[in-house]
Amino acid sequence: MNPVAPRRVAFYTSNAGKFEEVRALLRPQGFSLRWARGELLEPQAETLERVVEAKLGQVRPRVGEMALVEDAGLFVPALGGFPGVYSAYVHRTLGTEGLIRLVAGRPRRAEFRAVAGVRFGSRRLLRAGSVEGSLARGPRGDGGFGFDPIFLPLGERRTFAELPLEEKIRRSHRSRAIEGILRALGAEPPPKKA
Repeated sequence: MNPVAPRRVAFYTSNAGKFEEVRALLRPQGFSLRWARGELLEPQAETLERVVEAKLGQVRPRVGEMALVEDAGLFVPALGGFPGVYSAYVHRTLGTEGLIRLVAGRPRRAEFRAVAGVRFGSRRLLRAGSVEGSLARGPRGDGGFGFDPIFLPLGERRTFAELPLEEKIRRSHRSRAIEGILRALGAEPPPKKA
C-alpha cells in the first residue's frame, strides 16, 4: 500500500523565483512549503527526467515531509533543441542576448519544458509540463527569471517577464508539471482564472 503524501513539502532549489512560483501553486491546496536551499549536483543528462531522477536520489526529506525537485529548460527547435537541459548554464554564460543572436535568421519557435518530481517514503512521482511559444527579438519585462524576458507564450504579445506573476504562474510549464503531481497525489490543482 502506498503511503499518503505529507502536506509538508521541502522544495530543493537555489532559485528564489522558482520557490515563489511553486509556493503560490501549493499554498491554495493546503501544502506548506519549506525552501531547502542549496545546490544539488546535476548530471550531464540528455533529458530533464534524468536530471530530476538524479536530484531525487540526493534529497533526504525530514520525517513527515515530501521532497520536491524540479528542472526546466528552453528548447529551440531551430537550434536542435538547444539550450534544453543546459538552459541554466547557457543563461549564465551567454545570457538572453546571446541566445537571441544564436537564432538570428532562423525560426523563432520555442518551448519551455519542466519536469517536477516528488519523493516520500519509498514512492517517487515525476510529471512533465510544457508551454509552446516563440522568442522575442530582445529582452522585455522586469519580472520572472532566466529566459522569461525573451519567451512569448503562444498567442501572447507579452513575454513571461512582462506578465503579472499570477498570470505567468497560471500559464507556465512549471505550473503544468506541478499540477500533474497534484493530480497524481489526489489533490486538485488550483482553478484557472479566466
